[in-house]
This record gives sequence, structure tokens and C-alpha cells, in this order.
Amino acid sequence: MPASHKNHIMTYVDKRDWPIYNEKIVCRGTFYIMPGFLDDWDSELQTMNSNKKGRPYKYPESFIQFTAIMYAFMHLPYRQLEGVLRALSKFMPALLAADYTTLWHRISKLDIPIPIPENDIIVAIDSTGIKVTNRGEWIRMKHNTKRKGWIKVHVAVDVESKKLVSLEITDEQISDKEMAKPLLDEVNLEDVLGDGAYDTEDLFNFLKEKGISRPGIKIRKNAVVGDDPDSERANSVLDFKKWGYPYWRMAHQYGRRWAVEGFFSAIKRIFGESVRATSTDGMINEVRRIFSFYNIILSV
Repeated sequence: MPASHKNHIMTYVDKRDWPIYNEKIVCRGTFYIMPGFLDDWDSELQTMNSNKKGRPYKYPESFIQFTAIMYAFMHLPYRQLEGVLRALSKFMPALLAADYTTLWHRISKLDIPIPIPENDIIVAIDSTGIKVTNRGEWIRMKHNTKRKGWIKVHVAVDVESKKLVSLEITDEQISDKEMAKPLLDEVNLEDVLGDGAYDTEDLFNFLKEKGISRPGIKIRKNAVVGDDPDSERANSVLDFKKWGYPYWRMAHQYGRRWAVEGFFSAIKRIFGESVRATSTDGMINEVRRIFSFYNIILSV
């Protein structure tokens, strides 16, 4: 390894244009109350109710997404959300306020797809835990009762756009390495950045099949070559031990893995660290909505 690389310390250079960045963040505030759905209210309902059996839809899907955004970002209970819609309808006559029962039924079933880029991208993968309820945490702390567990969210984030491209939800007993392949299966990849939890022979072979040699998966300190000295992971282990972490880190620009850490941090700052739903399906759907909504706001 070149001597100049041995003690090289990577320093972060903030290249943001702060006036532009600040204005972009301020403009995101309009995201919460954008009433664009009113323009196509009737035509969207007509399309939704075409050939529909049973009671026709009364509220278009875009309106339900609008209310779901308010529910998620503003942390409004459903009854209060109904009250906000009533107030808004006084300023927006075309807006038909829905009752809280309808809001709950429609929002709980809302499905927002996560777009996957068509081009090859570099992704960072990781997982985080979401508490079942704050109340449950308090009970466990005060009364030492049996823990209720966590929702574990596994994600792949595009390191350039900082957007979510893949999401899997499990309980806390499922390891990161088990969910790596489902996360990456449909994503076109240039490289994958992940910590030592993903250092497995199986994943290295999987990524090799997807055209990635020497992925940015951090090799564990106690790693050995293994039974197959010619495997993709064995070569990565040898390279890692030969050149050392600093050079490997620079070669993969491993610092970009913090895109996923930043994604988790933003999610928890905005939405909190727990879900409000009580059923298993409700919790999973709530987490999917939250992560999808944050993806949308990154485009504002």
C-alpha cells in the first residue's frame, strides 16, 4: 500500500450551498398542505369506481394520501384529523371532509410503491428497530414485564439521492444477513456498502451473480479465508488484510454508507421511534407508509 495512504484521514467537506439548501427545506413545508388532489377529484373518483362492485368510493386515493401525510407528519389522531379537514373545507369548498372512521379504514390500507431506479446505483444497506409502543417501553421499565419486541426495518438507500429503493420488515429475531438478498434482488447495482453484519459467503456469491466483484461489505476483524480460497469473499478477505481498512475504505468510499444512517435519523426525528398502530398488520403498514412518505418529501 502506498505510504501516503497509510495514515490518511478522510475529512468531510460540506459542499452544500446553504441559502439554496435552507430554501429547499423551508419549501418542504408546503408538502403537508398541497391541495393538488382537488383538481382531479371527480375524474379520479370516476376512474376508481369504474367497474367497481359494491359501494362506490367517495374519496379519491390522492385525497387519502393527503390525509395520511397529515396523520403521519403532524401526529394527529384520526378524530382531530377529521376536525382539521372540516376547518380546511371552509377555505376550500371543493374539499369534502371525511369522517375519522373512513380515514382510519382508507389510510390503514394505503399502499405507496417505492420506485426502484432503472440504472445501476450504489446502495447502503442496514436495519433499525422501531418500538411497538412507548407505553409498552414504560411498562417494561417500571414493572419489569415481558418485553413486547421490536419491528425491525431493513432498507437499501441510494447513496447519491439518499432515497429508499428497497424495504423489508421483520421482527427483531431476523438477522441483517438473512434479509440482504431480498432487499437487493430487484435492484440494479453498481456497488453495495454494508457493515460486518453482512459479511457472509452467501451474500458475496449473490452479489457476484449480480455483477459486483469485491463489494463494499466490511470484512469482520476475525475473518478467515474459509474452505474455498478462490471464492469472492476469500479474495475480499485477502485484499482487506493486505491493504488494511484505511485503503479499503477509500477504495469503496465507504463513508457514503452513512446515507442509510442519515435516512434512519431523519425518519426518527420526524416520526418518532415508535408506531401508533396496535395490530401486527397495522404496524407493518404504518412503517411502510412512513418510510415511503419520507422518500416523497426528498423529491420536494
